[in-house]
Amino acid sequence: MRVINSRQNSLIQTFRNLAKDAEMRREKGCFLCDGYKTLTEAVRSSAEIQTVLWKEKRKNGFPAFQEEYVLPSDLFDYVSPMKNSPGPLFTVKIRQNDYNSPVFGGVLVLEGVQDPGNVGTILRTADAFCIDTVILLDGCADLYSPKTVRASMGAIFRQNVLRLSTAELVDFCANYSLRLFGAALSDSASDLRTTDLSHAAVAIGSEGKGLSSELRKLCDQEVIIPMSGAAESLNAAIAASIIMWEMYR
Repeated sequence: MRVINSRQNSLIQTFRNLAKDAEMRREKGCFLCDGYKTLTEAVRSSAEIQTVLWKEKRKNGFPAFQEEYVLPSDLFDYVSPMKNSPGPLFTVKIRQNDYNSPVFGGVLVLEGVQDPGNVGTILRTADAFCIDTVILLDGCADLYSPKTVRASMGAIFRQNVLRLSTAELVDFCANYSLRLFGAALSDSASDLRTTDLSHAAVAIGSEGKGLSSELRKLCDQEVIIPMSGAAESLNAAIAASIIMWEMYR
């Protein structure tokens, strides 16, 4: 097993840049992942794992990878975007988006959801509830940031995700004959519990701003999650989970 000891090593610098630079991730065509659980999910999902950095020693139970290196603890901590991570760190090739994937169970659309933890959690829930495709519109967190990847708990390797413009979303819905619903705090919105969400696309905005007026005008119908008490809104990931459960049900 090869050992890296220097901070000046080119691979060390590449890993650090991948952790913080979305443009470099797109340029290199890969993204950074962290942790034994994520590596296990990547292997199970047949993700294309490229380079693995182990902290102090290689852990047994994993197959051989293209490139593997062992780093001393202090150098690993210098590279890792996560504080006190046990490792490993590894890179995975970005999958090609599947624009022709069949839609059977529905589509979730996110607009302006900027928190990577929320986006990752939504991917994890979409994977659990058989959502065919998650669509990211303008203003959403980077799909391949380390925080998004970690929060997805492996769903990043399996869930079909598309990044589209609003115009492309309209074409996508027309192509698959999907009704477009918008989650909104509106007097005219229908109760989520009594709305037929089969073979539909449902759009969710950020907790602070909700959906843009442009997207709301394009929706066939608006839906609302009924709530009691003084709460006016829900966290985007929580709202998305409730809506995806209704779509799944």
